[in-house]
Order: sequence, then C-alpha cells, then structure tokens
Amino acid sequence: MTSQNSRVDSSSGNQDGDTSTNQEYSGVASSSGQQGSGTWLSRLPAVSAGMSQLSSGFATLTNRTVQAKDAAVEEGQTWQRRIASLSGHLTGALSNAFSTPESATAQGIVVGAEVQRALRTGAAVVALESTIISHGMPFPQNLETARAVESVIREQGAVPATIAILDGVPHIGLTDDQLHSLASQAGRVRKTSRRDLAYVMARRLHGATTVSATMLLAARAGIRIFVTGGIGGVHRGAESTMDVSADLTELGRTPVAVVCAGAKSILDIPRTLEYLETQGVSVAAYGTNEFPAFFTRRSGCRAPMRIDTPEEGAALIQAALQLNLDNGIVIGVPVPEAAASAGERVERATQQALAEAGKRGLAGAAVTPFLLQRIRELTGGASLDTNIALIKHNAAIGSKIAIALAAAAHAGR
Repeated sequence: MTSQNSRVDSSSGNQDGDTSTNQEYSGVASSSGQQGSGTWLSRLPAVSAGMSQLSSGFATLTNRTVQAKDAAVEEGQTWQRRIASLSGHLTGALSNAFSTPESATAQGIVVGAEVQRALRTGAAVVALESTIISHGMPFPQNLETARAVESVIREQGAVPATIAILDGVPHIGLTDDQLHSLASQAGRVRKTSRRDLAYVMARRLHGATTVSATMLLAARAGIRIFVTGGIGGVHRGAESTMDVSADLTELGRTPVAVVCAGAKSILDIPRTLEYLETQGVSVAAYGTNEFPAFFTRRSGCRAPMRIDTPEEGAALIQAALQLNLDNGIVIGVPVPEAAASAGERVERATQQALAEAGKRGLAGAAVTPFLLQRIRELTGGASLDTNIALIKHNAAIGSKIAIALAAAAHAGR
C-alpha cells in the first residue's frame, strides 16, 4: 500500500518531500514511534532552511514595497513642486533675468531657495524692503547698501529676505543678479504699496515694495520680522490734506514686527504715534525712553514702551503671536550716536526742504522722494551717510531679535 501511494504521488507530480511524508506517516501507523521521531528530526534542517528562505522572501517583498512607496511619494512631491513653481512662472516668472531655484506659494508668491530652507527649519529670517533700493538712493550706492545690509544679517546668523515684484511676480529672497537688475534700472521700477500690488502683478511690472507691501508679503510667507530705515506716518498738514501713510494701517492689521529708526523727521511724529495707538499697534523704543526720529535720536515724544535686549523684543513679538492679535509691532532703534552727529544739520535741511515742497505744491507719494533728494543735496550727502548707517544698525538689531525669536520657538516645541 505504501509503495502504491508513493507511485501515485510521484506520478501526480509531487516532490520527493511529499512521498517521504506519506512514508513517514505509514511508518508511524505501523507502530514504529521511534523511527517516526528520528525521521522528523532528520527533516528539521531542511524545514529550518525553508523557513529561512520564506523569511528572506518576505523581507525582500517588504523592502520592495517600501521602496516603491518612497518612490511614489518622492515623485508626488516632485510634481507638487513643479506645479507650485509653474503657478508663479505662469504670471511672468520665466524671465531669464530673474531665474532662480524657487517655489511658489498658493498666492503665486515666489520664495527663494535660501529663504525656503530657513523657514522650513525654523531658522531666523529677516525681511527687507526694496523701495530703498530703487527710490531711496542713487546707483550704485543703492546696490552696495542692499548687499551690505544683507551681509550684516548673515553675519548675525540670520537669513535676509529682500522682497520685490519681478515681472509681476512677488519674490521673497532675491539673488545678487536680481538685486543688481533692480538697482540698475530704478527708472523702470514702480514704487509699490499694498494698494498697487494687484496692478503691478496684473501688468507684469517690476515693483519696489514699500513698508506696507513688504509687511503683507512677509506675513504671507510666515516671516515675522522686517527691517527698514523708517516707517511712514502722518504727514505735516494732514489735518487738511488727509495724507496718512498706508504703513500705519498695515501695521494695524498685519502681524509683522517692524524694526526701524522710528518715523522720518519730515513727518508729524506726535500724530503718527497717536494714529498707531488708535490702530492698536505696540510701539517700543530700543534702549531708550524716547521714540527716535530717523536721522536724529530724539523726537521729543516719549515711547509708549521700552525694550533693552533682543530677548525682550522676541518675547514681545511671541506674546502678540500667542494672542493672535493680528497687528504689527514697531520697534524704534535710535540711529548710532556716531552717525547722529549730523542730526541737527539734517533737521535744518528738512525744514528748508519742506518749505520748498510746499511752494511747489507737491503732495502724496511725490513728497517723500523730493524731500529725501533735497535734504541729501542740502547736507552735501551727510543725510545719505546717516541713512546707510542707520539701516545697517537696524539690520543688526533686527537680526538679533529674529534669532532670539527662533530660539524661543524651538524651546517651546
């Protein structure tokens, strides 16, 4: 019977292992228990080898599955990056003059690679405006200053994010070639506030962002600190002209801290502070009790708040973010003492330039460029030197605050 079973199994295509199994069971049935045990013990190495092969096969299959999944995820992320970048390029970012490794946000804002990495890792990022490049200084001083300010920020350990509109596409973080192009063709670059953003984008123009536009775009990218020379404010005579800078209303609705040298002395500083109070904007002076007046350390106006260290500035910003206050903060940093020596001379020139602007009937956006240019002429360039010194100083202080804020955020995780 056993040999017959063996022949049937063999003829039906079973392997030797199947035949021997039948024989082993037959042996057990014939009461040879010891013989059966010995047979199974002899088969254990083969069983063990089979189990090892099976385990290896499962491991290989698992690895291939994981690799396929990772490849699919990577491919999906690649396509997401391509689609995001395309959303920015379709609005004009394909200009060869402004090509850079970048990605676009949902709003079509193109973020430079260096800034992307910093934001992704939680590193300190400091936003910079571009109006100072195209409208604040002549070429090549504007380019030299832009490079110098970015260098100050990097030396402190933060990442600069100069903001501008290039071919109708908002860019956050410019390459050196982009900075040069923006600085050298200032006549083709439109001064761009929040009001002008949609128009400049729709017409695919180059735009230099003011405080209000820079704040808005920085906030869209998640940047919380912005360094500039000075904020706009309530103009002298605003009780009849209603000339109030859009910077003030932006500060009332955009959660970005603006580190600056206060408000320009050509403005009505008491009314500017009053307007900021109405907007619910925290205004602090850095290391002093008096709100600074751009070219000069003193405005005659007491600052509502005072901070003395970068950590205190970071704590103020963090508390506002925790409460979701949705408004900005002004941190006024006095111009360095050495650069303020020309302050009285600049102030006299300011008064003369204001009188000349009134005689010419200048108003609105045309006033500030004229005043700055005229003051520069009247002071023999002293005002420009002071301007450069204060923006570098602001960049150093702002970077330290940004680093302290990043450290606090990491500690809170």
